[in-house]
Amino acid sequence: MVLALRARSDGHDRFVSTPSQDPQSRPDAIVVEGLCVDRGGHRVVDNVSFTLRTGEVTGLLGPSGGGKSTVMRSLVGVQVVAAGSVTLLGRAAGDRELRPHVAYVTQSPSVYDDLTVAENVAYFAKVLGAPTSRVATVIERVDLSTHTKSLVGRLSGGQRSRVSLATALLAEPEVLVLDEPTVGLDPVLRRDLWQMFGRLATEGACVLVSSHVMDEASRCDRLLLMREGRLMADTTPSGLLASTGQDSMDAAFLALVEGDAS
Repeated sequence: MVLALRARSDGHDRFVSTPSQDPQSRPDAIVVEGLCVDRGGHRVVDNVSFTLRTGEVTGLLGPSGGGKSTVMRSLVGVQVVAAGSVTLLGRAAGDRELRPHVAYVTQSPSVYDDLTVAENVAYFAKVLGAPTSRVATVIERVDLSTHTKSLVGRLSGGQRSRVSLATALLAEPEVLVLDEPTVGLDPVLRRDLWQMFGRLATEGACVLVSSHVMDEASRCDRLLLMREGRLMADTTPSGLLASTGQDSMDAAFLALVEGDAS
């Protein structure tokens, strides 16, 4: 493993890992220990622990309402937690020093409907202190170059989500937290986005992607499977299939659920 210090275009240095044949040797990017979150008198995340490394795409999968978004909010420091600890790049979640290094894309697009695609990305570039040259780069990366002059409010839901993703990529984050970014996208765009996530990981980022669609599990390097606020499995796609004796991700998850209930 080689961990190199690379100058970023925004003036912040970043550590970039050269992918190693041994994933265990990659540096830790996210460490969660005993995370618990309560809401309305109920425990919605119960004693969740995991460690994610740089250079990997990790899928956080499970049914809607299982606690995935709450875990992600905890990672970026916008969720009140009842117990446990969360650190990113060696700092506590929410630390101001993490802002240039961690990007979070929510389920609902956080962009302005009355601005064009280019105007939205340019605005966020100015807020983040990113160079103007990054605007065209990230728009092209999310395949919206033909929509630069389109008002965001007139785009499809999937296109609006990709505008949010473009703004998240402006700062070249080391940790990218994506809450169901492929919902509502057609199969071709879903494939293209997953390929992009893989390239970001290859460049040294830690990419965490949530989804309730189990067939997306096969696109990940690592899997975290959640149900009813608990972490049911921390494994790989091949490991999940092998441990459950199933030949599809849907069947494997059902086998986990049935085994947990017995």
